Amino acid sequence: MLANRNVMATIAVRNIDVAKKFYERTLGLQALESSEESVLNYQSGASTVVVYVSPHAGTNKATSATWEVGDEFDTIMQKLKAKGVTFEHYDLPGLTLQGDAHVAGDFKGAWFKDPDGNILHIFNQ
Repeated sequence: MLANRNVMATIAVRNIDVAKKFYERTLGLQALESSEESVLNYQSGASTVVVYVSPHAGTNKATSATWEVGDEFDTIMQKLKAKGVTFEHYDLPGLTLQGDAHVAGDFKGAWFKDPDGNILHIFNQ
């Protein structure tokens, strides 16, 4: 039923202006047109990220969106850090923390939060 349908990340925020600066300037996402003032739509590869105002923003304690960045993992981490992103450090089974990256074999992953505390993730595979 849904196997061949596109899916999008949907992320709740408190302040749309603060979110706009983060998702556009920090993450470099390109805004798509939106007819609503409280909703931002972004193109991210072949996917869409929807950012919308909600009183429940930042209450999710799990990952809200993940980007597969391949061989550019280290470069993207450096660029995010240069833009002020702070990476989260978790105690995750099977993963070792190396600097700000969680590593297991060839896998590298890093988690960070947007201004509302939504957890975002990049990984190299």
